[in-house]
This record gives sequence, C-alpha cells and structure tokens, in this order.
Amino acid sequence: MIHYHGTPLTPNAQLYKMGGKHFCVSFARPDQIKICLAIGQSVMLDNGAFSSFTLGKRFDKKKYYEWLDPLLGHPHWAVIPDIIGGSEKENKNTLEDWPFQKDLGSPVWHINLSFDYLSFLIDNYSKVCFGSSGEYWQIGSEKWNRRIDDAFNFLLSKNKQMPWIHMLRGLSVGGERWPFASADSTNVARNFKTLNCDPEKMARKIDSFNCPIHWEKDESEQMGLI
Repeated sequence: MIHYHGTPLTPNAQLYKMGGKHFCVSFARPDQIKICLAIGQSVMLDNGAFSSFTLGKRFDKKKYYEWLDPLLGHPHWAVIPDIIGGSEKENKNTLEDWPFQKDLGSPVWHINLSFDYLSFLIDNYSKVCFGSSGEYWQIGSEKWNRRIDDAFNFLLSKNKQMPWIHMLRGLSVGGERWPFASADSTNVARNFKTLNCDPEKMARKIDSFNCPIHWEKDESEQMGLI
C-alpha cells in the first residue's frame, strides 16, 4: 500500500523532514507542490473539487488542467474531476474532457453509486479512486464497512487479481482487511502539532500498516446472507 500524506504541512522545515515519503497536494492548496516534487517519491495531485463544493465556490476545471500540465508525468498522477452529486451519465461525459494520458489520471467511484459504473471505470482505467459519499460518508462506520466488503466481493467476481484501488481520505484503514493499493490522508499535517509529535515519526508509524494483496469473500456472502 502506498501512503500519500496530504499537505500543506507547515512550516516548510517540518515538511523537509518527510523527504522520501509520498505526498498528496490539492489544487485547492498547492502551496508546497515544488517541495513535494523535489523530495517525494511520488505526488498524487488532487483536484480539490470537494473543498470548492463545501465552501460554495465554483470549481474551475480549466485552471485545474492548466495547473496539472507541467506537473503530470510518471510516477505522479492526478484525480480526474467529477460532478459532485451528478448522475453516472454526467460523470461519464466529464471523463471525456480529460486532456492527458489515461494512465496519468484516476476517476472517482463514489461508493453510493452502482457497481455497473464501478465496472465501467475498472474496465477503462488503470487506477480508480473510492470516494465516501452519500449514506457512506463516514469511513469506518458499519454501513461503510459493509459497502466496501460488497465492492471488493464484486471486484473479485470480475478479477483474479485486484485492480488498483485508491481510497480517498483512507489512510486510517491501512492494515485492515481491504486490499487497497494506495490511500491518502491529511492526518499528519493536521494533527502533528496538536499531538506534539514529530511529523516524520508520525508518518512512519502510519506507513507501517499495510493492506493485503488479495481479497477473500466474506463468509456472510458465501452463506447467502447478503
């Protein structure tokens, strides 16, 4: 599991302690992108659309793509914008606007959407992000856990090996039963000062929790209880 640590992590001197980590930089807060590209193994570039949505601001997709243009290239990748609360058809249409190589972007499957739409994304993209929304917004809740179980049961029915699934805001589930290939979180940036903790040591502890590679159907489905 690749652990992407969110920024901004201030002051810069503290961020430099994190050299060699993987970083997540949002278009909504691009303050430290140059440092992250210089010292990080890789950078996940988030579109920040949810931040704009919660603040009641319009997300400017054109400016996002202009920002990405000089930054994208392997091993770095970006989250493809979608329409928050939009229909599956609307979001499929939005994916067609992506101006870069497909393998440099990852679409979002909000886990309240259909498995048919998840299947479409898996069949067409090398990496898919899971986003917690709707009735499943709370990561780690019983309802969220069951939905993620069902999602991986569905993926197992289509694939022997799991596709690359990135869990948005999901570093807290590292070490749990789900085979996420990567996840991100701003836990370190937001909390190291409050906890009076060295950010690199805090990140190192989070990085020590890995996810399994494979998925086995839970017994409840095998018994026909789902």
